[in-house]
Amino acid sequence: MSFKKVAVLGLGKVGRLAATLLHEGGFEVIGVDAQLPLGEVPFKCRTGDISDAQVIGELLSTVEAVLSCLPYHLNIELARAAHLAGIHYFDLTEDVPTTNFIIELSKTARGLMAPQCGLAPGFVGIVGASLADGFERCRSIRMRVGALPQHPTGLLGYAFNWSPEGVVNEYLNDCEVIEGGVRKLVSPMEWHETIYVGGVKLEAFTTSGGLGTMCDTMLGKVDNLDYKTMRYPGHMELMNFFFHELLMRDKRKLAGEILTNAKPPVEDDVVYVHVAAEGTENGSLRRKEFVRAYYPIEIAGARRTAIAWTTSASVVAVIEMVRDGLLPATGFLHQEHIPLETFLKTPTGSLFKAGATSHG
Repeated sequence: MSFKKVAVLGLGKVGRLAATLLHEGGFEVIGVDAQLPLGEVPFKCRTGDISDAQVIGELLSTVEAVLSCLPYHLNIELARAAHLAGIHYFDLTEDVPTTNFIIELSKTARGLMAPQCGLAPGFVGIVGASLADGFERCRSIRMRVGALPQHPTGLLGYAFNWSPEGVVNEYLNDCEVIEGGVRKLVSPMEWHETIYVGGVKLEAFTTSGGLGTMCDTMLGKVDNLDYKTMRYPGHMELMNFFFHELLMRDKRKLAGEILTNAKPPVEDDVVYVHVAAEGTENGSLRRKEFVRAYYPIEIAGARRTAIAWTTSASVVAVIEMVRDGLLPATGFLHQEHIPLETFLKTPTGSLFKAGATSHG
């Protein structure tokens, strides 16, 4: 069933842009945050205490879908409220326990429960599954994503354009993989490798959450499946020193504050995506690759960072597909079940064609 009224909770760079894209796509949008965004926005806004169950309950009774652009630890209660209200739920979380909770909720949901709709997890899983589709036997799916400054400085070569809470979680939580047909957990910031994208040398290493639900979906269908984060060379060794030798792993909030203070966000960023699948096709071994570099682009009269627009466009394209009846309207949405070509044909998904530099 088609729907129009969407609440967007959290109006940082990603939430504000997602709400703008939804508005441009014909949705009636209400944006909610503790503070109103600076400057003019084309959608309605209101302030509210997003930790207050009564406030959230009243808000969700007036809309047909909710998109959370909030820190991951607030999503469980919001998902519970959306489930109670019987509306569609979307978020960007990479947090595995949060997603597992939402999977349980989805079993009795009257609307669609769709977490992990961002870049990774999210878009990268759509790409990975599409590359593997058509293989008679798939031996590997390798997915790598890096959101980086275009002009790195210092030894870390990084800027915190993404939530520091999310980055710290990815660096410290165990990582799901499929190795030799067996599903297992491995440590983060390991399995180091070197990758080149468009001649740029990068390193990649295991981080948590990027696979979303793919281990559930692909177990028994692929021999090897893993996700890694890409950074400029030398980053992983320094972060291992910071978290483990200096014991900052025991002080996650402080670690995020220190890192953000040292490496604040930049406007000139780039998002690298490197996805490859190998398998047999007509009896012959083949490798398929999807390698892109995404840069800042102009949307709705303003320049948007690469990480903001790729993340926002990922979830808005999914919401457009649900509205148009191209995805289920109830239950749980696995990102890897979304057809890539259909995704790219949506008004917002088409940005991934317009804003890309292809390297494969």
